[in-house]
Amino acid sequence: MILRETARIVSLERKLREARLALQEALAETVRGEVRDYAFENGRGPVSLSQLFAGKRDLFMIHNMETTCPQCTMWADGFNGFYPHLASRAGVVVVSPDPPKLQAEFAASRGWRFPMASATDKAFASDMGFADAAGRMLPGVSVFRKEGEKIVRVSASGFDAGEAFSSPVWHFLDLLPEGADGWRPKITYG
Repeated sequence: MILRETARIVSLERKLREARLALQEALAETVRGEVRDYAFENGRGPVSLSQLFAGKRDLFMIHNMETTCPQCTMWADGFNGFYPHLASRAGVVVVSPDPPKLQAEFAASRGWRFPMASATDKAFASDMGFADAAGRMLPGVSVFRKEGEKIVRVSASGFDAGEAFSSPVWHFLDLLPEGADGWRPKITYG
């Protein structure tokens, strides 16, 4: 009985991986295109999108709402753990609307190691599809590639509780008999 269920589970996991890959391909088709060299700011001053690549061909840009968002904070806490792995292959930066000084203070309080930048170009989040009707940033990730002098957005995905990019916390909670059972992340616990 257990062996038969294991085979069923393995089959379902394979189908889930295949569906995730198909979804990523569809997302890439809808967002792929050249973008301008947007302006940002970090602790050292103005910085352009092209400078955020950290000398790499590709860039993962995490769109974070702000330091007051518990969900975005939980996601960033998770990114901190695998940041060195991603950074060995591509540039990685977390972008939020918070000013650089606040970003630096908050990052230090959380022990974050990844670079951060402030989205000073108000059109950026909207142009990338990561802004709501009021212009506030929404969470997600954009992937950019340098192709000669051009910067091309090659993929993107939004973040939501429980999906693959958000946090493994949700997947752990799904293993409980009652699931998350109304649980929500907080900036601090206790």
